[in-house]
Amino acid sequence: MSGSGEPRLALTTEADWDDDTRALMEGSGGLNIFRALANHPKLLKRWLVFGSHVLAKSSLSERDRELAILRTGWRCGSAYEFGQHTVIGVRAGITDDEVRRLTVEALDGWSPPERALLAAVDQLVADHDLDDATWSALAEGRTTEQVMDLVFAVGQYVLVSTALRTFRVPIDDGMPGFPS
Repeated sequence: MSGSGEPRLALTTEADWDDDTRALMEGSGGLNIFRALANHPKLLKRWLVFGSHVLAKSSLSERDRELAILRTGWRCGSAYEFGQHTVIGVRAGITDDEVRRLTVEALDGWSPPERALLAAVDQLVADHDLDDATWSALAEGRTTEQVMDLVFAVGQYVLVSTALRTFRVPIDDGMPGFPS
């Protein structure tokens, strides 16, 4: 499986940053993803705008957003992404058992709206599209903005998972990966 091995990008440090990059890195918590992406400050700057919408300004509930991100990270094989969002998801009320259940094919035990959301994630990652039945189930009880935000959240985290795996960004110290 690809995505493991020695990092392909150096993890930058403050000594590597110019003033603009230093400003971008404020509030990053020193996370490895940001330290890796700081190798390309212009890309980092533009990516942060979209990522901020998906993570903090989306119309999705915090729980739905984190369920979608965790499922996407698992589907994409990104232990880094899954681990980071395990911590965020637990803060959003996702239980340890639910975190584990996000890493199995079956969607048993989820409420109908959550099952529709997770089925949508699975289809978006696999097919880059939704079939009509999944679209209808997903849209039931959700606004158009929420459905759009879900599609873009999955796309964002497929992108991030791909970058993390390709660049071989190591999991931050003290962060989990996939559950055992």
